[in-house]
This record gives sequence, structure tokens and C-alpha cells, in this order.
Amino acid sequence: QVQLVESGGGSVQPGGSLMLSCSAFGFTLDYGTIGWFRQAPGKEREGVSCISGSAGRTLYADSVKGRFTISRDIVRMRVYLQMNSLKPEDTAVYYCATDTYAESCVLNVNHMDYWGKGTLVTVSS
Repeated sequence: QVQLVESGGGSVQPGGSLMLSCSAFGFTLDYGTIGWFRQAPGKEREGVSCISGSAGRTLYADSVKGRFTISRDIVRMRVYLQMNSLKPEDTAVYYCATDTYAESCVLNVNHMDYWGKGTLVTVSS
């Protein structure tokens, strides 16, 4: 059974850093794509970053390019999101999601097959 469990959220001041972790169960990170999405209060869920299984290619939303880095540990079955230079507008619930059939990343919520329950990130002074 496919399961995704996020961790690492919390509160941080603007300019600070956090690392989110997504533990994957029931499938392999060698195939499909896995990504991070976020949903701020009153807003639609949006794609943040993604990494493809076979080639390890990454994709970032323009709003986080240069600040966030996605990575994976295939042996430990974990995907990470290192978030630096955090801004108040990064405040959201962050979700890990996977498209188990895709070969390349698409930051579209409708493409993802499975979702975690999310972890809250709050950026505030």
C-alpha cells in the first residue's frame, strides 16, 4: 500500500531555513515522480518542486527557485525539501505527493496519485 508521511514542519523567522522530509512506503523511488506541493490559507494547492524517479531530474516553481532544493535518498526511501531564505508567503501546509506512472515532472495537483497528510510551515517574525 502506497503511503507518504511528511515531517519537519514548524515555525521559523523570515530568512530562516527548514528541511522537510517525506518517507515513502509501498513503492520505489526509482520510478514515477515525487514532489512537494503547498496550500496556503484561502488559496489553492500549488506545486513547489518535483524530482523524477528514473533520471533524478528536478523541477521548481518560479517562486522558490534558488531558495529551495529537492533531493532524495533511494535507499532510505525519503525525499527532502531544503528550504532557505524563507519568506512569510511560504507559510502553508506542505504535502508530499507521487505520480507513480510519470517519467517526467509536472507540478500539477491533478497528476498526482497519492498524497501525504501534510506538515505545516509557518514563517513569521
